[in-house]
Amino acid sequence: MLCDECGKNEAKVHVTHILNGKKSENHLCEECAKKNQTILNSNFSMENLFSAMLNNAMNTTPYLPAKGCDMCGMTYEEFKQTGKFGCSHCIDTFKPRLMPVVKNIQGHELHRGKIPRRAGGIYKVQKDIEKLKDELKSAIEQEEYETAAKLRDKIRSMESNMKKGDE
Repeated sequence: MLCDECGKNEAKVHVTHILNGKKSENHLCEECAKKNQTILNSNFSMENLFSAMLNNAMNTTPYLPAKGCDMCGMTYEEFKQTGKFGCSHCIDTFKPRLMPVVKNIQGHELHRGKIPRRAGGIYKVQKDIEKLKDELKSAIEQEEYETAAKLRDKIRSMESNMKKGDE
């Protein structure tokens, strides 16, 4: 595809604008993109993106009475404007309003992470082993030797099963 501006070079920068529901696309070569910095200089930030999603999703979110954070006093309206929480307790305060938005955006409320499915089984077992090792260390420190022995045996079993899976 050739550059929309100069019509000579191959377009390597593709910019899509959506304004009032109307989509327009610009396909530019690197030189024209550098010249035309106004296309690339936008007010994009994650806070602006999240704020826009919240405002858009408010149409589908049931009305809940306004309640501010008990710790910092931030209101939901302030959060909606800035896209930033005031403190670590805001997430719990605004959770009833946020979860329908999260569900609307990603299709479910549960965060599953970014582990490829084909590697996920091994990764999960490794994480479980790490967690058990931490529990083992804690059991030894608290002199709970029977519990420590059970944890040790479970770790060994999981590690040997993992090695058998590799072979």
